[in-house]
Amino acid sequence: MSGDLFQRIRAACAQVAARAEWVTIDAARLEAFADELARCPPSPSSADPAHHALDDPDHTLAYVVTLNAINFGSGWFPVLRKPSGLSGYFTIATALKERFEAVGPWDAASLRALDVVECARLFGQEGNVAVAGLMTHFTTALNDLGVLLHERFAGRFDALVAAAEGSAARLVQILTRMPLYRDVARHRGLPVPLYKRAQITASDLALAFGGKGPGCFRDLHHLTLFADNLVPHVLRREGVLRHRSDLAQRIDTGVLLEPGSPEEVEIRAVALHAVEGIVARARTGGFDITAGELDHWLWGLGQEPEMKAHPRHRARTVYY
Repeated sequence: MSGDLFQRIRAACAQVAARAEWVTIDAARLEAFADELARCPPSPSSADPAHHALDDPDHTLAYVVTLNAINFGSGWFPVLRKPSGLSGYFTIATALKERFEAVGPWDAASLRALDVVECARLFGQEGNVAVAGLMTHFTTALNDLGVLLHERFAGRFDALVAAAEGSAARLVQILTRMPLYRDVARHRGLPVPLYKRAQITASDLALAFGGKGPGCFRDLHHLTLFADNLVPHVLRREGVLRHRSDLAQRIDTGVLLEPGSPEEVEIRAVALHAVEGIVARARTGGFDITAGELDHWLWGLGQEPEMKAHPRHRARTVYY
């Protein structure tokens, strides 16, 4: 994986956008939305537990890396058991944080030995057969992380991040040694790398550490949109993305999309390309923002009740 990783992501998504059949960009609305952004720059959301430091810096680092190993499952979230009205993501992130605050992080051996029963218990999903598949994927992801730490980094989270040598692209390369991080779709034969979770790990580390120490990445500004199902939903609600009527109907009625299907790939890839256009337009209006920063703002906007009141696309995948 070469140093032009982020350019290759952008180029592939631009190609998908140019030939997309299911999802298109409303160019006029994109420009208007970017102009609104430039006139009234947003404050990024501070709600994400991944951006809050724990008492021990080593525990913070381990928490961010561990959380992003299981930062997926939105296709199962409607049937996830969620306490206190939390969203699916906040249910998982909060349960993990409480575990870290109580007893600290798992070591590599414990991650390798983790089983589905323990995983389901930790996340409050004992007996919830509807998410049995998700708990299996979580267990695999955590086992894989333990193996990677043990075999390549002497069991140390800090050694894993240090091996990136201050490069977000290099961190992506390290993380994609684990199978569940290999987020490369195909669109009519075209490989479309997206690497949502690997990229957001670098971003979350930067936010948790204030851009210093293990959160210092010299190429952080090259990160793309972290393509999931929430930011594309926000862009659709804002009128920037338009879905073909039959796709819109399926999403609005809660029909699961097939992971890797043309329409599912287009939603993520066209959203990524649209964010590039918003960033470029906003900069011409005097607001210097990166794609990663815009992602955090759009993600925060997606937490608003008006956004949550409308269905977003769901696919049962390990990538988001």
